[in-house]
Amino acid sequence: MKSAEWIPGWLVLSTALLAAGCHKAEEAPTKVIDYQGPTVETRNVLLLYSDSARLRVRLKAPLEQGFESGDRVYPEGVALTFMDQEGRAVANTITGKYGRYQRNQNLFTIRGDVRVTNVPKQQRMNTEEAFYDQNKASIYTKPETAIKVTTPTEVLTGRGLTANQDFSRYRILTPTGVFTMQEDAPAPAATVPLSTDPAPQP
Repeated sequence: MKSAEWIPGWLVLSTALLAAGCHKAEEAPTKVIDYQGPTVETRNVLLLYSDSARLRVRLKAPLEQGFESGDRVYPEGVALTFMDQEGRAVANTITGKYGRYQRNQNLFTIRGDVRVTNVPKQQRMNTEEAFYDQNKASIYTKPETAIKVTTPTEVLTGRGLTANQDFSRYRILTPTGVFTMQEDAPAPAATVPLSTDPAPQP
């Protein structure tokens, strides 16, 4: 007849506690981190938008960050070039040190030394933030945003602006000043080459 082996009580208790601890650790739910950052980054981006086989808009940027929502961010600057009806000559450009595209609104936000330049009319608008609505083919700023429009004959200042896509027509919401250019003074340069690049990041 075999004799029963004696096992110390403290050993049984320790083993039970260890097993229970491991079981609880296995049941602990894994904490899921909701990542909000970009899912893809692309350098030296060039996007072409065409309609009826004609180039309409061109986008250039040193860096594009794409998000799961379909939004895109251009942290190192962006340049939008709008072509004429024939798709051959530059009609207007928008440049800035930062850009963001919101897919659900089809809306571009441009910030930092923003310049909107209508090449044929040699007129430009300077501001710190502007929006380009692709659905409405319009450019605008917030009503309180300071703007300056320079043409070959005058300089206009104010707050708030709305304009069509090629910046051939615009309206200043709150004009604050008009300065006439001297006849013998050269007109402000507004010629923008087809290879316009975004303003460099400071």
